[in-house]
Amino acid sequence: MPTPGAPRRRRAERGLGVSVHELPLPPEAQGTAPGRGRLTGRRVLVVGAGTMTVAGHHGTVGNGRAIAILAAREGAGVACADRDAESAAATAAAITAEGGSAQVVLGDVTDALACTRIVRDSHERLGGLDGLVLNVGVLGPSGLAATTGEIWDSVFATNVRSHALVATAALELLAPGGSIVFMSSISGLVPGITMPAYDATKAAVLALARHTALEGAPRRIRANAILPGVVDTPLGAASAPPRSRDRGRIPLPLGRLGTPWDIAYGTIFLLSDEASYITAQSLIVDGGTTALALGA
Repeated sequence: MPTPGAPRRRRAERGLGVSVHELPLPPEAQGTAPGRGRLTGRRVLVVGAGTMTVAGHHGTVGNGRAIAILAAREGAGVACADRDAESAAATAAAITAEGGSAQVVLGDVTDALACTRIVRDSHERLGGLDGLVLNVGVLGPSGLAATTGEIWDSVFATNVRSHALVATAALELLAPGGSIVFMSSISGLVPGITMPAYDATKAAVLALARHTALEGAPRRIRANAILPGVVDTPLGAASAPPRSRDRGRIPLPLGRLGTPWDIAYGTIFLLSDEASYITAQSLIVDGGTTALALGA
């Protein structure tokens, strides 16, 4: 039985004279576009700047690494924070290979003291702080029955508490006019990946971003959230529900998965002065998934 979106997709393809699957990705979505100086002189901390390793998923950077590389490409000095020293160093190396400036900051955000230390170390090494990206996140088991009290606590500690603690420390040190970007997910809006603890934390992050915006407003420190949809990252592959492990077959309005660079460009926009009058908002970067119901 065809999905509700199939006729629209076929009409669109006929109008283009080419299948949407044959359309090349723009350089921005491939991560090959040159920088445009949008963050020149800024100092940005990316927490979760490494890329996790997932069995069977190779050759793709994660959102954090893409954000860190693009921030540097756009002129920022970047602190690459992660608990994985090797992964953080790989991100920093990719930045310096392009002529950018990067510092490696190590810390496990499940440790409350480390959350403050990461911010202070980054502030010292960069000579100040203008932007913060909170990209740390872990998954959880499928279904409520499998999600024990210990798992709830663990997932919330990483996905929500750490964001709150890092943001608290950053509000004291960010320069006036700075920007904080929280990484949420469309899972915080709609169900789909069958992981209740993960979904709940991503909804909580939206509320946290709004409150951070409220406290930051007197110094014109903005706080917003990015909500990625189905993105071709190692974590994205791990989060796909069992029935949708072949993520290339998931019906998507634009006919393709998102890339980490799609998420990175949305993040850079919110970090930049282009978004100087945008705060306490949620930017959904999902190719229309949540707005254009195409069926499963």
